[in-house]
Amino acid sequence: MSDADARFEGLLEAHWDWTLSTAPTFATSLGVRDYDDRLSDPSLEAYDVQVERQKEFLAQFEAIDPAGLSPDNQLNLQLIQLELESAIEAASYGGRYMAMTNRAGPHTVITGMVSRLPFRTPADYDSYLARLAAAPDYLAKATGRLRSGIEAGWVQPCAPMAGYEASIRAHIVDDINESVMMDAFDTRPTGVNPEAFAAYRQRAETLITDAVIPGLEAFERFYLDEYAPNCRTDVGLSSIEGGADYYDYLAKMFTTTELTPDAIHQIGLSEVARIRAEMDAVQQEAGFDGTFKAFQDFLRTSPEFYPKTAQERMDAAAVILKKMDGKLPELFTKFPRMPYGIKEIPLDVAEKTTTAYYSRPAGDGSRAGFYYINTTNLDKRPLYEMEALSLHEAVPGHHFQIALSQELTLPNFRKYGGFTAFIEGWGLYSERLGLDVGFYETPYTNFGRLSYEMWRACRLVVDTGMHSMGWTREEAVNYMIDNTGLSVKNINNEVDRYITRPGQALAYKIGELKIRELRALAEAELGDGFDIRLFHDTVLENGAVPLSVLEEKVKAWVETQKP
Repeated sequence: MSDADARFEGLLEAHWDWTLSTAPTFATSLGVRDYDDRLSDPSLEAYDVQVERQKEFLAQFEAIDPAGLSPDNQLNLQLIQLELESAIEAASYGGRYMAMTNRAGPHTVITGMVSRLPFRTPADYDSYLARLAAAPDYLAKATGRLRSGIEAGWVQPCAPMAGYEASIRAHIVDDINESVMMDAFDTRPTGVNPEAFAAYRQRAETLITDAVIPGLEAFERFYLDEYAPNCRTDVGLSSIEGGADYYDYLAKMFTTTELTPDAIHQIGLSEVARIRAEMDAVQQEAGFDGTFKAFQDFLRTSPEFYPKTAQERMDAAAVILKKMDGKLPELFTKFPRMPYGIKEIPLDVAEKTTTAYYSRPAGDGSRAGFYYINTTNLDKRPLYEMEALSLHEAVPGHHFQIALSQELTLPNFRKYGGFTAFIEGWGLYSERLGLDVGFYETPYTNFGRLSYEMWRACRLVVDTGMHSMGWTREEAVNYMIDNTGLSVKNINNEVDRYITRPGQALAYKIGELKIRELRALAEAELGDGFDIRLFHDTVLENGAVPLSVLEEKVKAWVETQKP
C-alpha cells in the first residue's frame, strides 16, 4: 500500500469512528461498544455541530490528490466526498426540522431499541438500562427540534398525520409487562445468571415506569397541544418557503442523477402507459371481459384473493421465499452468509405503515436480516401480490443485496451505507427476476407483479405532482386508484408516506430502469455469451453505488466478457 493510500484510509477510518460516535445504537449493532451508555443527540445544536465537522472532513478529503491513490481508493474518495457534500447541502434546507414522519418519530427510536440491540451478555443489559435512563432527555431534545420547526413553518401536513398520537399512546401502558420495551426480558440468555437477570428486569421496570413513560407522556402532550394544531393544510413541499429548492435537491439526491422533478414526472407518465398496456393483456389472459376498472374492483373485493388470518399471510411469504431460495443459484454465483427471517410488523406502528419492509442484519453477526410483514387489515392485502412483495423485501431483493454488501471487502461507510436509487432500484428489479425463474404462473400473480411495478411508476407521477406541481392528496390518491390494483387502504398509506418523506419514492423506478437498461446492453453486446449470474454478481460487487458508477462498472465488465 502506498503512503497516499495509507493516509487516505486513515482519514476514512477517522471519519467512520466519528460517524459511529454520533450514532451510538448503530455502533452497538456493529459490535463497537465504545458508546454503549448513550443515545444519539437529536437536537438542532448537535446537528449544526455535526455539519461543521462534516465540512472539516470534506476539506481534508478534497486536499487529497486522487492520482496518488489506487483505483479502488479513487472510487472511495469520490463516494465519500459525494456523501459529505450531500449531507452538507441538506443542512441548508428546512428539512433539518423534519425529525418525524407519519410512520416514525423520536418515540419509535426509544421503543424500537429492543429490536435493534443485542441481548446476550450483562454488558448488553447494562447498555440497555443506560439508554432507557437517557430516553427522557432524548425525547426532550427531539421535541425542541420539532418546536423550532413549528416556528420556522416546517411541519408535516395535517392529513397524513391524523391519528399519529396513537403510535405514542400505545406505549403509555398501565401494566409494565405489556410494554414492548420489556421484550428484552422475555428469555434469559445463557450469558446472564438468573439473579442478575431478575435485577436487570426490576431496574428496567423502574426506569420505564418512572422515566420513559413520563417522557412519552410529555411528547404526546407536545404533539397534541403544539405540533398537530400547527400542521400544514397543503401537502406539497413547494407550498413552504424554500420547499421547491429542497425538493429539487431531494430528487437529485435520491435518484443520484441530474433529473429535474419535471423530467421524472414525464418518465413516470411514460412508464404508467407502458405498464398499463401489459396489465390489459394480463386481464385478457385471465378471461375477464369487463373494463379495467371492473377488473380492479373484482381483485379488490373478491374474498378468494385475501388471507383469512395473519398466519396464512405469513405462511404464504415463507413458501414463496423457500421456493426462491432454491432458485438463487440460477441467478447468482456469490451469496451472502447471513440468513434472514420473517416477522410481523409491530402493531403499534402497523396501522399507518406500509405493507412490508426489511431490516438489515446486525453488522457484528448477532442478528439476522428480517422481512417484516403487515398483518393488519387482511381484507386489504391480497395474496396475489405476495410473490412480488417477498422477492423485493427478502431474496433476491433487499436481504440478498444488503447482507452481501455488509460482507464485501469495502470501507465501512460503503458496507453499511449506500445510495437509495441502487438499493430500491435493485429491490424493484428483483421483483421482475421472478419471471426468469418460474414465478408469476397465474394471471393474478402476474397482475400483482405489474400492479407493484405500476405502483412504483405512479410514485414518480404523484410524488413530483404533490411536491413540485401543486397536486392535492386527493388527486394523488385518485391517480393511484385509477392506475394500480392496490387496495385503497394501501394507497392511502403510501400517499401519506410520500407526503411526509418527500423524494424517497423516486428512487425505486429510476434505479430499476437503469439496471434493466444495463442488462439489455449487456445482453445485446454479449449475445449467447451473456451469463445472467455473472451480470448480477457484477451489479452487486461494489455495494450500493450511484447509478453513474454502476453504469461504468457494468460497461467495463461487458468489455472483459467479449471474446
